[in-house]
Amino acid sequence: MQLRLTKPWRDLAAVSSRELPGQLGVYQLANAAGEVVYIGYAGGRELFGLRSALERHRDLAAAGVANGEVLFRYEVNMQYQSRYRELLMLHKADNGALPIGNLDDHPVHLGRIG
Repeated sequence: MQLRLTKPWRDLAAVSSRELPGQLGVYQLANAAGEVVYIGYAGGRELFGLRSALERHRDLAAAGVANGEVLFRYEVNMQYQSRYRELLMLHKADNGALPIGNLDDHPVHLGRIG
């Protein structure tokens, strides 16, 4: 079983809202070089699931909050909280630190993957 997200990166600005699923799940955002800068999830409070969460990030990028191209990939997953933590732990194990966008909002009790 593959733990890491391996779907190809897509340009968030080039994707229409209709292409984004209205389901629960996790996602990663990356810069133009493909470096993960944020890991997030769309949970039960997200009105249209991944669609709403990714549209919010697209709006921020269009407003100039993000510098340059914003790439994304996602995974539909009903166990989004567990999967979110797992992706954070994997990123930290691979890179020695959390993505820059997650430094302030990661779960308090984040385990380690060895």
